[in-house]
Amino acid sequence: MALTPGKSLSREEKRAQQRAAEDEVLLREVDDAVRQDQYADFYRRYGKAIIGLVILGLAAFGGYLWYQEHLNAQRETASETLVTALDQVQARNLATGDKDLAPILEGNDEGAKTAAQMLKAGIAMEQKKPADAAKLFEAVAADPKAPKPMRDAATVRAVAASYDTMKPADVIARLQPLAVPGSPWFGSAGEMVAMAYLDQGKNAEAGKLFSSIAEDKDTPDTLKSRARQMAGLLGVDSIKDVDTVIKQPGINSEVAGGPAQ
Repeated sequence: MALTPGKSLSREEKRAQQRAAEDEVLLREVDDAVRQDQYADFYRRYGKAIIGLVILGLAAFGGYLWYQEHLNAQRETASETLVTALDQVQARNLATGDKDLAPILEGNDEGAKTAAQMLKAGIAMEQKKPADAAKLFEAVAADPKAPKPMRDAATVRAVAASYDTMKPADVIARLQPLAVPGSPWFGSAGEMVAMAYLDQGKNAEAGKLFSSIAEDKDTPDTLKSRARQMAGLLGVDSIKDVDTVIKQPGINSEVAGGPAQ
């Protein structure tokens, strides 16, 4: 079967196709030129500003990385200084330990500064300077930047340092929010509140609180023992399981109410 030959184009049709192709190429070149001119104009107007912003952004990012590295170095240095000071305190070199804390107290690391203040206050207590210790503890307790557990600890220690010069009502007001079961400071804060009740002549309240401290599972055994004996002296029986009590350190069978050995 023979193929039917295609229709041949006339000269005018061929020239029209050629002109259309040339026009398309010309339009594309014009469009490219316009785009290049727009880019060049945009660069002339905003190029320097964009480059400046890029450089500024890179500089800011570099500065941020440097600052983070600087903070990490400061924290490491502060931690090492705190450990060194603590070692001196444990070795009973109190003056040296106190001196070692100076750079931290003058620095900008708030976390390390708070820990240093607590340690410095502890040193003051060891040096029989309760007024100085109380002042340092009160500073931590009033510092909104300090973590709440640290502020609570400072409050308890501040009252302990100032207890002899405080009114019982003031002791109770400061510590009562912490002297509740479930609080990590229930034992130490509760004991001082109970003693303040005794100073006020409120023996029933004191006995009840001592008994609660003795029965609290999270209270240290030595504090439980003191609280249990105080509760007993005030006529409150805080012993629920004699056998368990007998096994606790510092407790003998006579105190627990069991048979003498």
